[in-house]
Amino acid sequence: MKRILVCTDGSIFSQSSYHYAAWLAPRLDASIDVLYVTDVRSQKVASTGNLSGSIGIDADRELLKKLVDLEHEKVKLNHQRAKLLIEEAKQFFIAKGIQNVNFIHETGFLVDIFHEFEATVDIIVLGKRGEAAEFASGHLGANLERIVRASHKPCLVTSRHFKPIERLLLAYDGSPSGEKMLRFLTESPVFKGLELYIVTVTKNVEDQTAIARIEDARHQAQTAGFEPVCCLIEGNPETAIAEYAEENNISLLLMGAYGHSRIRHLVIGSTTAQLLRSSPVPVLLFR
Repeated sequence: MKRILVCTDGSIFSQSSYHYAAWLAPRLDASIDVLYVTDVRSQKVASTGNLSGSIGIDADRELLKKLVDLEHEKVKLNHQRAKLLIEEAKQFFIAKGIQNVNFIHETGFLVDIFHEFEATVDIIVLGKRGEAAEFASGHLGANLERIVRASHKPCLVTSRHFKPIERLLLAYDGSPSGEKMLRFLTESPVFKGLELYIVTVTKNVEDQTAIARIEDARHQAQTAGFEPVCCLIEGNPETAIAEYAEENNISLLLMGAYGHSRIRHLVIGSTTAQLLRSSPVPVLLFR
C-alpha cells in the first residue's frame, strides 16, 4: 500500500490539504500520515541573563521562577493545541470514510522532521501558506519553499479551497524535473480517466525544439491511455500558463519545480514560485 504524508498546522490551507489527501487516498490505494510539528521555538522563553546586580538576587530568582513556570505552561498549551488539531483531522477523515490514517505529533522543526517520513511515503501534501495566510497572501510559506527544495518525492501544494480534480494541466518544458513529472503522470493510477492538457511555453511557436518536445509528451501520454489536448503558446511562462489554466477550467496544475535555468534560483525556479503564489488551484511539483 502506498502512503501519503499530510503536513498540517491547523490553518485554512491545511483544511484544504485534508480534502485533497482524501481525494488521493482511494485513487492511490494509499494510507495517510497526518504530521503536526510543534515548532520548538514556540516553547522557548527568553533568558533574563544575570540581573541580580541590578534588581537584587531575590528578585532575579523570582523572575526566573516565573519564566520557568511560563515555559511549562506554553508546553502544556502547545500539547493541548496539538491534541485538538489531531482530533479535528481525525473527525474529518472519519466523515470521509478514510479509515487507514495515522496521526503523528512531533516537536522540533518541520523541515528537519519531515525527512524521517519522506523515504517511506509516495507523495507529500501541504498548503502553500500556513498560519500567517491572512497576513501574507502574496507570499509562500517558508516551510513550503524548504520542503519543495529538499524533497525527492512529489509535493502537492494545495490551494485555499478544495475543488474536485477533473482537468489536469501539465506545464512541460523538457527539463529533468519536468520529465519526472511526466513519468509520474503517465505511470500513476491517480490520474486515469481524467482530462489532460499539455502546454509548452515558447518564444516562437514554430521553434522545432519546442514542437518536438510537446509531441514527445503527447506520445508518452497517449501510450499511457490519455487523449491529451496539446498546445504550444508564446509568452511569459508565469502569465501564459496561469491564463491557459483559467481559460480551460483546470483543477490541477502539474510541473517540475525547476526549469532549465534552475542554477539561477537558490530556492525554487522563478516560474514555479510565481505560479504557486498566484494559482487558485493546487500544484503538483516534482523536484
